[in-house]
Amino acid sequence: MVENSDSKFKKIDHIGIAVKDIESHMEFYKDILKMPFLGFKTVESQKVKIAMFKIGESIIELLEPVSSDSPISKFLEKRGEGIHHLCYDVEDIEETLKHLKDNSVKLINEEPVIGAKGGKIAFLHPKSSGGVLTELSEE
Repeated sequence: MVENSDSKFKKIDHIGIAVKDIESHMEFYKDILKMPFLGFKTVESQKVKIAMFKIGESIIELLEPVSSDSPISKFLEKRGEGIHHLCYDVEDIEETLKHLKDNSVKLINEEPVIGAKGGKIAFLHPKSSGGVLTELSEE
């Protein structure tokens, strides 16, 4: 495996999957794929309920909107169920955001905010990352 020692990106932290109803997808991840279920969490600021499953060093997050004006609700209306975002765990989020901004990467969050797990997060615009909404997380 080739490693870039300059990279502040440590691993894929999680993949967020937008769903209309978490309960209807629980059996697939928990019983069929046998992924350990880590629990539910509601993020009031994003108006979303999350079910978390462990896979290796990463997590699969099922994202269900709890309000019609939730960003997840809008995503579902526009695109239907599917992968919503990819999250990378980074060493120093402020330094990473500065580096990205200096390299003309379009940022949704220029400064970190507090995420579902209590750590710092920020999002990159999909136009800068191949159409994928990208989250950065520093725990």
